[in-house]
Amino acid sequence: MNMVDLIVKKRDGHALTPEEVSYIVEAYVKDAIPDYQMSAFLMAVFFQGMSEEETVALTRTMMDSGDQMDLSAIKGVVVDKHSTGGVGDTTTLVLAPWLAACGIPVAKMSGRGLGHTGGTIDKMESIPGFRVELTMEEFVSNVNKIGLALAGQTGSIAPADKKIYALRDVTGTVEQKALIASSIMSKKLASGAGAILLDVKVGSGAFMKNLEDGIALAKSMVDIGNAMGRETKAILSSMDQPLGKAVGNSLEVMEAIKVLQGEEKGDLYYLCLELAKEMMLLSLADMTSKKAEEILLDRLESGKAHDKFLEFVALQGGDVEKLREGLPVGSYRKRLTAENDGYVAKVEASAVGLAAMHLGAGRETKDSIIDLGAGLRIWKRIGDPVAKGELLAELYTNDEDKLLEARNLLKDAFVIEKNQKTTSPLLLGKVDRNGVELWDEDHYRT
Repeated sequence: MNMVDLIVKKRDGHALTPEEVSYIVEAYVKDAIPDYQMSAFLMAVFFQGMSEEETVALTRTMMDSGDQMDLSAIKGVVVDKHSTGGVGDTTTLVLAPWLAACGIPVAKMSGRGLGHTGGTIDKMESIPGFRVELTMEEFVSNVNKIGLALAGQTGSIAPADKKIYALRDVTGTVEQKALIASSIMSKKLASGAGAILLDVKVGSGAFMKNLEDGIALAKSMVDIGNAMGRETKAILSSMDQPLGKAVGNSLEVMEAIKVLQGEEKGDLYYLCLELAKEMMLLSLADMTSKKAEEILLDRLESGKAHDKFLEFVALQGGDVEKLREGLPVGSYRKRLTAENDGYVAKVEASAVGLAAMHLGAGRETKDSIIDLGAGLRIWKRIGDPVAKGELLAELYTNDEDKLLEARNLLKDAFVIEKNQKTTSPLLLGKVDRNGVELWDEDHYRT
C-alpha cells in the first residue's frame, strides 16, 4: 500500500478499508511511515471523520499492538468504568469498594494523572504504604480474595495509541471524536473486562462542551465496544462545576471515605449510585435497577462498603490506622471568601482545576512531582446563597509561594450574582446498543 494514496483517499472524504487502516497503524508503529505523513493523515481524519467500520478497525489494531489482559481466572463478570475526565471526579475510589461489597468483581488498571490532579494511582498512594505495583498473579488473586484490586497500568497496553496520541497532541488533532473514541476504547478493551461502562462528561469543565458532542462521543464508544463483543453502555453527566467538594489527592481520598461512610450525599454520591447500578446490571444478568439500588444502599448503610475499602487498603499494604486518623494535607492554607452577597452563579470547573494544579496537586508534565497534600475544598455550589465574607473555598499546599496565584485563579472560578441561577441536572442520559435516552432533571433524585 502507498501512504500518499491513503492520505489522498481520506482527504477526499472516502472511507478506508479495515485493511488500509490496520496497515497505517502497524507501519507507523514500526517507523515505516514518518511523522509528517501520519500528521497529514490525522489532519485528513480531523476534517473528514471516520465511519464506524474505520473506527472499529483503528481501535482493534491499536488494541492488538500490545498486551491484552486475561482476566478469565477471575470469578464473575468484570465490569470496567471509564470517565472522560473532570474536576473533583473521585468516582473510582467510591465505586470500586462499593461494588466489591455487593459481590461485583472490580479489577482496575489505572494510570497516573497528567493535569489538575493525579490519577487514581496517585490518589491511593497518598495513603502511606499503599502498593500499586502488583504482579498479574497478585492482581487476580486479590480480586478473587476480596473482590477488588488496583494496579498501575503498564506501557505494554495499546502502545500504538500512545505513539499516535503523542503526535495528535502536537499537531492539533486531539479533538476528533473517532480518534478520541478509538484511543479510549483500545485501552479499555485491552484491559480484559467483560463489560464496559463509560461516564461521558459534558459541560464547561469537560472535553465535550455541549450535550450534542457528548452524545456523539458516547455513541461512537458504545458502538465500538458492542461491535467488538463487549457489552458497553455510557452515562452522560454534567461537568459545569466540580463533581465533588475536594480537588486534590489525599483530599479526594478523604471525601471518598465520607461517601462510603454515608456522610456525604452530594453530586459525587448520586453519580456513583447511578454508575454502580449500571455496573451491576452489566455484571449480573438477572439484576434489575430497583434491586441493584436496594443492595447498594444496604451495603452503604450497613458499613460494609466502607469496611471493604479498609480491607482493600490493608491488602495492598496501606496503613489503615493512619487513614483512620486522616491523611495529611498541605501545611500552608488560604481561605477564599465572598466579596458580596448573592447567589453562586458559576463555579468554573476548569479554573478550579488550574488552581489545584498550581498548588501542586497535579502534573504539568509527566516528570512533575505531585504534592499529595495539595489541593482545595469547594464549600459552595451553583445556586447556593452566600453572604459577604462567607467561605467559598479553602486552598492547601506545602509550598507557600504558590498560594497567592492559586487563590487568584480560584477567585476567577466563582461568579456571584443577585438572582439565583437554576443548576443544570447532574445526570443527562444514557447511551446503549438501543440508542440514546435523555433524562429529566430529577432523574437522580428518584
